[in-house]
Amino acid sequence: MLIKTRGIIFKAKKYSETSVIVDVFTEEKGLRSYIVSGVRSKRPTVSAGLLQPMTAVDLVAYHREDQDLTRLKEIRPHHVFQSIPFDIRRSSVGLFMVEVARNTVHGHEANEALFDFLLRNFVFLDETTHPIANLHLHFMIHLTEFMGFLPSGDFEQDSHFFDLQEGVFIHEKPMHNYWLAEVASAKFYQLLMLSMDRCHEVPFEREERRSFLKNLLLYYRLHIDNFPTVHSHEVLEEVLGG
Repeated sequence: MLIKTRGIIFKAKKYSETSVIVDVFTEEKGLRSYIVSGVRSKRPTVSAGLLQPMTAVDLVAYHREDQDLTRLKEIRPHHVFQSIPFDIRRSSVGLFMVEVARNTVHGHEANEALFDFLLRNFVFLDETTHPIANLHLHFMIHLTEFMGFLPSGDFEQDSHFFDLQEGVFIHEKPMHNYWLAEVASAKFYQLLMLSMDRCHEVPFEREERRSFLKNLLLYYRLHIDNFPTVHSHEVLEEVLGG
């Protein structure tokens, strides 16, 4: 059968002399892998640029529930990014975000809310005139809602530590080592409460942002089995200056 759906490109890899396999998070069928023919030929039928990570596409695909790999029949842009391809800061933030998504989003089940969340973040990254240095931090915190470990509790006078292992704000330091101190916990809570278009309001010094990101990655490792090492954050830190 044929399906029509929106999708977000997560990854593309060589398949044959002229074809590639793309991992696409689709609105209708969750995470799927497709063979795209003719991409690497002398006269490509599909532009390689259309298959870059985080690209939003409209596609028509052959679909079978009993097969993990099928072919794409048609693919075209759903949203054409105007800034990301030409801005190293935006592209670095976007590539980090898509790497985190690729390492956390699994399964073939449709999740329209998650799809909308991802697409909204990438479009915002492309279009916003606000500073973007905190956008990946905000993204990671709010992605946890779809992964099942959204932080709970409130940052208050008697609850000013965030327990990374339990995912909750607490009133005293836990017995283990996985927790955030008061200042970092306060900023964690601010990012949790603020909308995407206001996340730039949370102030970070260079090293402070670097440390905060490492703690967010630790938070993911504590709550997602076999969460792999994310490499793009090293480039991101250099580009953003922390």
